[in-house]
Amino acid sequence: LAQVILVEAFLLSGQEPLDGTVPHSGRADMSVVTAESIYLKLGHINSDMDTMQTDYEECLDAIWMLLAMPLVFFMHAGLGLLEAGSVRFKNTQNILTKNLLVVCIGFLTWYAFGYALGFGLVDEPNRFSGGQHFLMVDLWKDKSRLRVWLFQGTFCATGGTIVSGAMAERTKLRGFGIYTTLMTAFIYPLVVYWVWSGSGFLNYTDADGKKVSVFGPPLIDFAGSGVVHLVGGIGALCGAIVVGPRKDRWDPAHADAFFGHSIPFCVLGVFFLWCGWYGFNPGNVGQLHSKADAYAVGLVAVNTTLAPCVSGLLVFFLRARVVEPKRLDVGGFCNGILAGLVSVSAGCATIKPWESIIIGLIAGILYQAASMLLKRFQVDDVVDAFAVHGASGCWAVLAAGLFGNPDEGVGGNGLFYGGNQLWTQLIAMLIIASWAGVLSLAILVPLKRLGMLRLSDDFQDSGADAMEHTPEKAYNDSLKVCGEEIVQWA
Repeated sequence: LAQVILVEAFLLSGQEPLDGTVPHSGRADMSVVTAESIYLKLGHINSDMDTMQTDYEECLDAIWMLLAMPLVFFMHAGLGLLEAGSVRFKNTQNILTKNLLVVCIGFLTWYAFGYALGFGLVDEPNRFSGGQHFLMVDLWKDKSRLRVWLFQGTFCATGGTIVSGAMAERTKLRGFGIYTTLMTAFIYPLVVYWVWSGSGFLNYTDADGKKVSVFGPPLIDFAGSGVVHLVGGIGALCGAIVVGPRKDRWDPAHADAFFGHSIPFCVLGVFFLWCGWYGFNPGNVGQLHSKADAYAVGLVAVNTTLAPCVSGLLVFFLRARVVEPKRLDVGGFCNGILAGLVSVSAGCATIKPWESIIIGLIAGILYQAASMLLKRFQVDDVVDAFAVHGASGCWAVLAAGLFGNPDEGVGGNGLFYGGNQLWTQLIAMLIIASWAGVLSLAILVPLKRLGMLRLSDDFQDSGADAMEHTPEKAYNDSLKVCGEEIVQWA
């Protein structure tokens, strides 16, 4: 190609090529022809390069999303370990069954209804709900949407898993399955549409091409502190209240009987979750084919690291030195870390690292206060799901309206820098919490009245594993090392 262009350049210049490939006669006529051919060839080259660039970027984006998605999916392993460690061993299989149930139901409802309601933009979209691609109809026509469907589907199941931990050890599988189905099919997807579809009332483009909401600036919830965690946390609070506490939970004579059976499971679960958060937050950049994308991913990952460190250490300190019984509380350390992760997810792409530290610090205080309030009002939340996801989710949404400098060029609009973001964040937080709370109660209260929600006292005394699972125990009666029995389960 270079030789052809060189020869044609000589022709256009009126000079003989060095090798004499073109005779002097007829040069003028050929110059016109070759000029046109050069432009045609260059046009084809540019078109091919544009196609190659588009294909290259599509491949990079697909690789990035398919790397982030397994990390988010792996969070279910972390949630399973955390919840299993937080219950008594006689209910281990039962809580793990609910974790498996949530994932399977969550993806199937996302396939049938969730994606369509959350991202199924119609020709003239409204501000409340999507309306096409039920059962993935027509997604085949644009296969780039398949990776979005998959990535977002993992988020859908997470909200239901948050609720399962709060209601553990006294909730019937049937009732929980019904609630999970309705939550993942309707409650969660509508919030997704409002915030992430680009056409919902909390984030859409107006006639002037500007991103807005009906309350002013568009909601900042980059990785789902409101969409995922607040919805799940409010559902957890409603579930814990409606199903009621475990038998004898608040009887002082049985206070020591309700400790989780495996702190190692809890710690491993938190590390798994923290690892998965590097898909949960950076993955929401949605693409990775430019320097700007790479910088955004780096910023999000750094903020996702710093906030939980501060929050976890603060809760650990408070329980060791301030809150009775003033002992080292590894479980509290774990939940403090999770509270920090939740608190930074909304604004992780719009704040500086030092701001994430402040957000994490306040998250630790709020988590501890919420956890104490639950106990004060005798709300039996087994894994502190509301304190971790609900209270921290509220703070995260508000923090995105306080921090983030507009002059930094990463989308911040914080009140501390003269921005006008806070009003949108506050109203959105109240709307999302109300939506999740009212609809959760509308599902859970009838289930309880129909006798489909709460396990009987006999079930709770014997443990759900023994009453309805096979085998009847999640563990052998004893653990042996080199033939010597070292643990005997009571």
